[in-house]
Amino acid sequence: MERQAKIMDMKEYIEEAESSLLHTYNRFQIVLDKGEGVHLYDINGKEYLDFVAGIAVFALGYGNKAYNDALKAQIDKLIHTSNYYYNVPAVEAAKKLKAASGMDRVFFTNSGAEAIEGAVKTARKYAFLKDGRTDHEIIALEHSFHGRTMGALSVTGNQKYRDPFEPMIGNIHFARMNDIDSVLSQVNDKTCAILLETVQGEGGLTPATKEFLAAIRKVCDEKDILMMLDEIQCGMGRTGTMFAWQRYGIKPDVMTSAKALSCGVPMGAFMMTEKVGQNSLVAGDHGTTYGGNPLACAATNAVFDQYEKLHVLDNVNKVAPYLEKKLKELMSRHTCIKEHRGVGLMQGLLFEQPVGPIINRALDKGLLLINAGANIIRFVPPLVITEADVDQMISILDTCIEE
Repeated sequence: MERQAKIMDMKEYIEEAESSLLHTYNRFQIVLDKGEGVHLYDINGKEYLDFVAGIAVFALGYGNKAYNDALKAQIDKLIHTSNYYYNVPAVEAAKKLKAASGMDRVFFTNSGAEAIEGAVKTARKYAFLKDGRTDHEIIALEHSFHGRTMGALSVTGNQKYRDPFEPMIGNIHFARMNDIDSVLSQVNDKTCAILLETVQGEGGLTPATKEFLAAIRKVCDEKDILMMLDEIQCGMGRTGTMFAWQRYGIKPDVMTSAKALSCGVPMGAFMMTEKVGQNSLVAGDHGTTYGGNPLACAATNAVFDQYEKLHVLDNVNKVAPYLEKKLKELMSRHTCIKEHRGVGLMQGLLFEQPVGPIINRALDKGLLLINAGANIIRFVPPLVITEADVDQMISILDTCIEE
């Protein structure tokens, strides 16, 4: 009877959610309650191995005491003041983010989409100050994903996301990932920025090549165009360097961050070089009520501290090759898997059919996975996973594919 009561409780929570929340997500039919390490637990106590990490957010895993204690201490001290005043956690977080990214100026936001909005405004203001024109163009990439707000959606290279909300903001053109000719063919005297994800996430786990980034850097330098990299999902250590572009040593003029930047507390940022900072946004051009508040910045400070203490980048560079090896072995056993993609702990398998049924079977067996498009399973676990966690995931997934 007790077991039945718990099942009914789960069902009742889901029914209440469906009657109250706007139905913009097709959620998995579980109600999560708590987390510990790399595992989550539903309200019935069932354990799930988490290879989603809140969509590449919870890099430190769940229940990190130092992180939790830092948030608790800040809650008791000061949560919010607005940006009319300075606060110590924001100053410290900006300093750490500058050191990690090599950028010079930081603007804290509440999300990745807001960071993209700020980057787009930065590019247009930078160009406006040069020639006084308001017809500047941005080149983005097909299959990209930058967010759901109108500006971020306008530079997202997936027509099905944009169609219901047209017209978008104007003067956006789309080129192809790792096809520099498709980029160069659209560069003209109106181009103010070239925007891309260093590793495409929602678009299929495709990394930019070094040659592609170098060619973009070259044309941006020649024509004083801003090179803008979206590191919202692929940044904060997920590829083995703090930011994915650092693998190649090709620095952008503007970059965005979010997700693992604060490991769960809403936080994003866009950053820029000093040259861009001195020649773009000024007082009155951009703002945010909550962005950079003491609580969110305390979370970011704790994240950077824990990355150093736990040697998170070292762990990524140790476990990621093992994950890649195991995924390729899995692919060799199943002809329905057509391709392996990705880098670091941001990897994917392309199947010949939709992966929804496999992901649902994995859920039943206590493994959390998500897709990236209809036919790709995406693997973006906490960055503290072990090889043993990889083995457990592969074992469950192997069985789900066979079924």
